[in-house]
Amino acid sequence: MAKMALGSGREFAQPDCIRALVMEFIVTFLFVFAGVGSAMATEKLKGDSLDSLFFVAMAHALVVAVMVAAALQISGGHLNPAVTLGLCVGGHITVVRSVLYFIDQCLASTVACILLKFLTGGRATPVHTLASGVGCLQGVMLEFILTFSLLFTVYANIVSAQKSAHIDGLGPLLTGLVVGANVMAGGAFSGASMNPARSFGPALVSWDWTNHWVYWVGPLVGGAMAGFVYENFFINRPHVRLPTRDEEEESF
Repeated sequence: MAKMALGSGREFAQPDCIRALVMEFIVTFLFVFAGVGSAMATEKLKGDSLDSLFFVAMAHALVVAVMVAAALQISGGHLNPAVTLGLCVGGHITVVRSVLYFIDQCLASTVACILLKFLTGGRATPVHTLASGVGCLQGVMLEFILTFSLLFTVYANIVSAQKSAHIDGLGPLLTGLVVGANVMAGGAFSGASMNPARSFGPALVSWDWTNHWVYWVGPLVGGAMAGFVYENFFINRPHVRLPTRDEEEESF
């Protein structure tokens, strides 16, 4: 069974943690800037709804792939509290550092949205909302499924020690592709957030909290569930043979 690691309160002062937080802030900022910016651009251009959805999906896919690749070796390139929680459940990041990442990601998202509002002449930052006829429970379930697929992809292509060598460098690209596919699948119904930080920044800057909890509950539960399932059922950890009595005696 996967075990969560609590970590230490002194972790914040460690150089590697500081570097990771700075990197995570930068890549999350750039991700939200491009993602929210693409949504604002489609609203301004008033393009066809299908074309707009494809445009936003492609923008998210590309920026996720690039930012994850850029930060992978330093912070892990999470960009997303749901990814952080999913990896925390699997024991790949401590609880303490996960909380720091959560704050970092939400702050980066907020700064990106404030800057976007300033640079676009005060245009409203679009918030994630449920489509007409889609209830809160349906929204939570949709976000759960979309985020589960995202974390499943992250585990399969980045985290898992069993991944094939020939796709080793494609993890960030495949992660970006599943984000783009999910935006096309769920964007018209829930906005396909899959990312509480991505939803938090626009909601705070626009001060529109309508059904905002949906974009925390669905992604966080979906991410945690994917991490638990993949870590416990699909990652084969090598069995270390226990020493025999003779070997133990020889070691003394």
